[in-house]
Order: sequence, then structure tokens, then C-alpha cells
Amino acid sequence: MSRIRVAIVGIGNCASSLVQGGVFYQKNPTVEGLIFPLIGPFAVNDVDFVLGIDVDDRKVGKTIAEAIFAKPNNAVVFQSDIARSSAEVIMGRMLDGMAPHMLAAGERGFQPASTPEATQHDIVNALRRERVDVLVNFLPVGSQEASAFYMECALEAGVGVVNAI
Repeated sequence: MSRIRVAIVGIGNCASSLVQGGVFYQKNPTVEGLIFPLIGPFAVNDVDFVLGIDVDDRKVGKTIAEAIFAKPNNAVVFQSDIARSSAEVIMGRMLDGMAPHMLAAGERGFQPASTPEATQHDIVNALRRERVDVLVNFLPVGSQEASAFYMECALEAGVGVVNAI
């Protein structure tokens, strides 16, 4: 494996910072700020973000490059020049991933997409189609059912997981 193909579930502020950071280090030949410039044979330049999964109407159907800057995200923008790849954000499964107070917060909260929610079969197929190596879980804190759902999908697809909830 010469590249690590990464999918992200939950395209919020943490996902925005991760993707921006990956692009920053790809464009700037420095290791300043990295605790581990290499993990085994892999460097930041070896990571490709190939799939996003979210349930917010402002992100589903967009590319990851667009979705990381969509509301309600408000992470600091330090790398705005994100390549417009074809890595799409697909509709996921809500379960307990949208807290009631965030549904009532207007533009500052979540706006559920009207697209039909994904099934386990849909997510597993997307992970396999994109040949994902690692799924990063950036769901909101407290999303126990949703996290369990995506972990089952990753297990079925044979994908590693970084649970960053």
C-alpha cells in the first residue's frame, strides 16, 4: 500500500482542520508542528481523502473540499486552497448523531438532508467502491448508536477505524 485512502464520517470542524492540515503539509515541505512526521513508512503526503459521509443538507452531495467550509462549520480557515477533487460527501444515517438542541439552532445548527438515509449496505458498498483503508469517525459527542452503526459498516467492509469522537 503506497497511499492511505481515508473516509470521514462527520464533515464538521475537526474534519475541516484535518483536511486543511493534510493539504498544508502536502504544499509546504516542512514537518514543523507534526509530532510524528512518519508513521512507519507513511507521511502526510501519503493520505488521500476519498469519501465523506454526513447528514447535513449543506454538505451531502458536495465534494469534501466544499463541505469542510459549509455551515455550521466555523473552524479557522488556514488552507483555503483545497484541490477540488471528486471525493464526494454521501448521505449517511442520522440515528443519534443530531442532538435536538442542534436541530433547533437554525443556521448555527444541523439541517438534516432530505435525501433518504443510507443503509448499512449503502455505506459498506461506498467504502468498498472507494477502496477505503481507514474510516475516521468525527461524529458529534454522544453519537453512540451512529458510531456503532459506522463501526459495523467498517468491519463488514474490512476497513480500519480511527474513532475520534
